[in-house]
Amino acid sequence: MLQDIRDNSQGVIAKVIIGFIVAIFALFGVDSIMTGFSTSPPVAEINGEEISEAQLQASTQNLLNSIGGSADALDQGLLEQIALGQIIEEVLLRQSAQNAALSVSSDRIDRSIVENPQFQINGVFDADLAVRTMASQGFSVPLYRETLQQQMLLSQAANAYTSSAFVTDTELDRIAGLAAQTRDFRYLSIPMGTRTLGTAISDQEIQSYYEANQDDFTEEETVMVRYVMLDKNVIAEELELDEGVVRAQYETERNAFEGSAEKRASHILFEVGDDLSEEAALELAASAKRRIDDGEDFAAIALELSTDTASAEEGGDIGYTDGTAFPEAIEAALLALSLNEVSEPVVSEFGVHVVKLTEDSDNVFQGFEEVAGRIERELKSSEVELIYAERLENLSNLAFETGDLDTISDELGMDILVSGAFGRTGASGIFSNPEIIAAAFSEEVLVEGNNSEVVELNPSQAVVLNVLEFIEASVLPLEEVEPEIAVLLRTRMEREAVQLLSDQIVTAIENEEPVDQLLADNELEWLTEEGAGRAEGSVNREILTRAFAMSLSDPNVPVYGNLTLSNDTAVIIELNKITAGSIETLAQAERESMISSIISDLGNSDFQAYMSSLQENADIETRILEQSL
Repeated sequence: MLQDIRDNSQGVIAKVIIGFIVAIFALFGVDSIMTGFSTSPPVAEINGEEISEAQLQASTQNLLNSIGGSADALDQGLLEQIALGQIIEEVLLRQSAQNAALSVSSDRIDRSIVENPQFQINGVFDADLAVRTMASQGFSVPLYRETLQQQMLLSQAANAYTSSAFVTDTELDRIAGLAAQTRDFRYLSIPMGTRTLGTAISDQEIQSYYEANQDDFTEEETVMVRYVMLDKNVIAEELELDEGVVRAQYETERNAFEGSAEKRASHILFEVGDDLSEEAALELAASAKRRIDDGEDFAAIALELSTDTASAEEGGDIGYTDGTAFPEAIEAALLALSLNEVSEPVVSEFGVHVVKLTEDSDNVFQGFEEVAGRIERELKSSEVELIYAERLENLSNLAFETGDLDTISDELGMDILVSGAFGRTGASGIFSNPEIIAAAFSEEVLVEGNNSEVVELNPSQAVVLNVLEFIEASVLPLEEVEPEIAVLLRTRMEREAVQLLSDQIVTAIENEEPVDQLLADNELEWLTEEGAGRAEGSVNREILTRAFAMSLSDPNVPVYGNLTLSNDTAVIIELNKITAGSIETLAQAERESMISSIISDLGNSDFQAYMSSLQENADIETRILEQSL
């Protein structure tokens, strides 16, 4: 019985050889199908191997899918250039692997297939799922296997370089000396503040700035629209259901639920056949029942005696039933058993069973008040769908046939709503929807004054609109933007004042003049950092980067540098000491991470050099149409 099912499943697994490779579908999968129908000239030839237009287009689509972009938003020619480059690299690497007589064993391919999560259910390989997944990608079993083998060959060739790099102690010491280097420095931060508040901004300055920067004060063109919205939620509120209908549905669901109480069973099977008569099986079953009654473990006896070896390995467990899953004789026996009770021998078409009830769940349905709302929504749902579809069709027809919303409102009973002004960049709510914005500013609506077509915001809402008012783009009057300009001018003055003070301090330091009084007058003080590393978290990243870019020619003479941060704060840095790092100063985890990173970088560098060599020595011809590349 269950063992037969298991045996058959294993037979399928042994026959199904598949893999899950998306990256080279275009190269090995789709092309094998398409080339039989394609007559277009190849787009490239690599050491005599032709690349078809179908391969290029499929690879381009895979690339587009991998980056998650929109075809309209990206340059098609650039995408095809990148895709063709990837195909060329893959072909060269495969040819190199074949020339080097690299191979992949069948066992390794089989193991990769069985271990592939794409073909597993709850961590167990499922042959049917594997076949369906393969078929959904347009692959036959042999072609899928060949594709996996090719991909594994590519990986093998690549790993020969990326996994064979190493780093010497000398190199490690040198890199650690830089990576673990520390610096002693101090710095001054001169933020923007109120240094120029005593300096007035004249009306002439504001006027001049306004005239020179008109584009900054232009208000975009906007529209106000009238619109009607078809909404499933509104339709649902219009519908009323009699409570009796809801209660009737509740009773139907409750009866079905409570009648589906699940039982779980285990059995010991004595299969009747040529080697065992039903009478002999009944005697064996009765003997097994007596042993259980005498205290022996049911699971142990099942493992010893049951001919259903699959369930025997699970203690005899045959799963759950709602009253219909097992043969009638077993179902009847389960109804008479109490929890953990064992039946007398039971005869079914499969043989003689000793049955044990291991779980018995009595399901209790929720009360009416708890589920009435859900039932009402579900009962309304189908009717709402029909009404919505009918009204949507009428809305679409009326939007085209009439020049206003009033007729739509009258015939469909929809309220006419009015929006606030919004521009081409949109506003809040439904007016942030690009389709609504496009409809409002379309020529048919904005210029010709027609209704828009139906805009479906989502599966539950649709809108038709027309323009109520159009406001052209205009430059805001000076009196409206004068405060904004004053702030801009004040900010510019503060930025210039900060830079001037920074220059004064740097000049004084360079001339070896005292700066203490200058710092005190401006409420500035040095902040000192000793032994700061490259990843020091207490120091602004921009300051730290500048400090580590500076060098000391004389360890006894500090050097100075300055920069302006992204927030317009001026910073002066005094570098006093550089301490070389050492591999010994690193913690074990840091050391291992550094070695792993270095080896990975070196391996990738070696592989890229190898690929460059392959390309330089290959015979590559490309024949790309001008519109593609």
